[in-house]
Amino acid sequence: MASVTATEQSRKNVEFIFKNLLAGGVAGMCSKTAVAPLDRIKILLQAHSIHYKHLGVFSGLKHIVKKESFFALYKGNGAQMVRIFPYAATQFTAFEVYKKYLGKALGTNLPIKHADKFIAGAAAGVTAVTLTYPLDTIRARLAFQVTGEHRYNGIVHTAVSIFRTEGGLRALYRGFVPTLMGMVPYAGFSFYCFEMLKFVCMKYAPGITCKKCDRNTGGLVLCVPAKLLCGGFAGAVAQSFSYPLDVTRRRMQLAMMNPETAKFGSMGMWKTLSIIYNENGIMRGLYRGMSINYLRAIPMVAVSFSTYEVLKQALKLDTGMKI
Repeated sequence: MASVTATEQSRKNVEFIFKNLLAGGVAGMCSKTAVAPLDRIKILLQAHSIHYKHLGVFSGLKHIVKKESFFALYKGNGAQMVRIFPYAATQFTAFEVYKKYLGKALGTNLPIKHADKFIAGAAAGVTAVTLTYPLDTIRARLAFQVTGEHRYNGIVHTAVSIFRTEGGLRALYRGFVPTLMGMVPYAGFSFYCFEMLKFVCMKYAPGITCKKCDRNTGGLVLCVPAKLLCGGFAGAVAQSFSYPLDVTRRRMQLAMMNPETAKFGSMGMWKTLSIIYNENGIMRGLYRGMSINYLRAIPMVAVSFSTYEVLKQALKLDTGMKI
């Protein structure tokens, strides 16, 4: 009887992991596709493309369509989809696993309510980015290209070219350290803020933000508009903390694309940060493109969390919490 119970539990665990991987991967693809044009102009502005560095967000988007084409707004999105499905699937699933075991291990001894969600979120982000980082480098290179000045012809060609000419696997992981350091506050605050706001909605405003759902813990499920609001706020907070390290990562990833920025290719994170600050300051350097980042991060995280929770509900997974 015990073996049957163990087998059944094992099957449930596998099913839980598979459903979370599916929900997380699809959520990531939906959120990134929704903001792909803003993602591309952000990369062009962050790395000071000679064609776009003098433009703003909306003038830059118009210039892309005029100079290249409408579909150029989605340049690099194919590589993004190849990266984002395993990335988001791993991140959301890892968060669920870490949250489950951290909750048991830490209990209620933490000084900050739901702090285990921050730790679980940060660990999940680090896990996901470690496994998928080379695809992010490839996607950034493809998105940075301007029509008529192409160096790469697709995902595989980009990967092979970087590997052969820029130093092997190390080149594909250029900018990895600032990404890891930025991922801790970004993923940590994203999950922490979403879970905390979800808790506040369910506890203090269930009549406005929730619907009844007997199979969920607490008997409630967050309505879609409330999911979007919680996710959007979480994205804004997370990006505010992690953005300078995102700029540093992009400079390091794209260093070899332009002779003027090649100096960043052989430098470490702190040296790159220092040069960006000394040459361009805080707002024009470390926080360059921040306005567009809010425009993209808020809807992106909102769509990501909302889609994930809706898919979890469709797959009959628990999206409630103890209140």
